[in-house]
Amino acid sequence: AALDSHHVTTNTTRGVLKRSRFSQQHTFNTIHTETFTTMADISQYKVGVVVSLEGCGGKSKSGKALKACAVNIGEEDTITVVTSASNIREQSRVVVAPVDSTFLNDEGELGTVKKATVGGVQSEGMLCDSRMLGWIGGGVGVAVNLPDTYEIGSTPPSSKPRRGGEGAQSEDAAAAAPAPGLFEKKLTKEEKKKIAEERRKARKAAKEAKAKEAAE
Repeated sequence: AALDSHHVTTNTTRGVLKRSRFSQQHTFNTIHTETFTTMADISQYKVGVVVSLEGCGGKSKSGKALKACAVNIGEEDTITVVTSASNIREQSRVVVAPVDSTFLNDEGELGTVKKATVGGVQSEGMLCDSRMLGWIGGGVGVAVNLPDTYEIGSTPPSSKPRRGGEGAQSEDAAAAAPAPGLFEKKLTKEEKKKIAEERRKARKAAKEAKAKEAAE
């Protein structure tokens, strides 16, 4: 996948000469700074919706409770993503970095998302925060929540959506979004059964993880 590289040069009248990593901070206090930054290709990421979530019983390195989320990213089956993000609920519209996509780690280096067992549950992706998407604003470790106007399975927006009001969105998505109600449809019986089955699977995986931890 092609990766975007950015060359940033800034000049200010105050500060001391130092090296800054733009991928980790967006403020500069320098006389003259040149920074080369590699950004992950967010076209690999998918807009998804959380169908169900269950506690895994485990905790992240920072001590936050882990949750196994069944996420619909527009594919035939939902995927399971384990996260410690506390702002995730059922029907949250999120951005997922799926398996084999790239992301920037804490050192500003490119990594590849792989399947991994987290909290006793196999995770098939990562929920993105604003930093992973290269957006300005938003907290590190806080999962992005998009308005419902963003289509499931689509590529996430290149900038943080504006929220001037309920359901407001970024300019690049506003033009492409269909008028409300045009393409809305009710879930079929088969779709409802599928969602119910995915919820059962998520609950079963969470229970098995808890039982495994208790046995250890």
